[in-house]
Amino acid sequence: TKLILSESPTNPFLSCMDLAKLAAMGKRHNVLTAIDNTLATPVNAQPLTHGIDLVLHSVTKYLAGHNDLMAGAIVGSYRLIDRLRQAQALLGHVADPHAAYLILRGVKTLALRVAQQNSNGLAIARFLEEHPKVRRVWYPGLESHRDYAVARATMTGYGGVVSFEIEGDAEDAYRFLNALEIPTIGPSLGGVESMISPLALMGYANVPPDERLRLGIRDELIRLCLGIEDTADLLADMTQALAQI
Repeated sequence: TKLILSESPTNPFLSCMDLAKLAAMGKRHNVLTAIDNTLATPVNAQPLTHGIDLVLHSVTKYLAGHNDLMAGAIVGSYRLIDRLRQAQALLGHVADPHAAYLILRGVKTLALRVAQQNSNGLAIARFLEEHPKVRRVWYPGLESHRDYAVARATMTGYGGVVSFEIEGDAEDAYRFLNALEIPTIGPSLGGVESMISPLALMGYANVPPDERLRLGIRDELIRLCLGIEDTADLLADMTQALAQI
């Protein structure tokens, strides 16, 4: 084994890793550790401070923040990054100038955007958890989440991604989705606008039904990726859409 790689929080059930324990295990066995920090963002979590060797980001998401480019980034010590930079020069993994400009533009407002997305995420998660037409909610900022204690220890905010299951069947989930007015139905996340996706039809559409169920991806499972809209507007939209079930 040369590398331990994990997301934290994970997509879509938002499991959180004990970063210090993971880093210690890697060092004990002389194995590099890497965390995909896309859902947390550098605003909410800094894995390097917990001893993780490398941090990955899908810059397409929160860092750029406007759903208008594709890019990625790896952060780590100079020693490790210098080795990766040599491979980058050979393989050509370099953002074009316009994408680089858009990334710089987005990073300037990252902290402001993430603060609102954190606020929206926690408010919506709490609302959904108490709603009778919602079976279950996954959000690391809820005390009911199995990794709540880990999230509190490793994150300063809990992000804008909330996963939940509608109480009912696939048709009820689709009725709810079609009634929403603010979130756009789509597969991405991290932009200024809220996006929502029925995961069985989007990210897992090509996975056989029995395998989806084994992974916990039911037809009623929905991932909501919150933007920077007004919290009260989002809550009102959720309320009226759930009333359509």
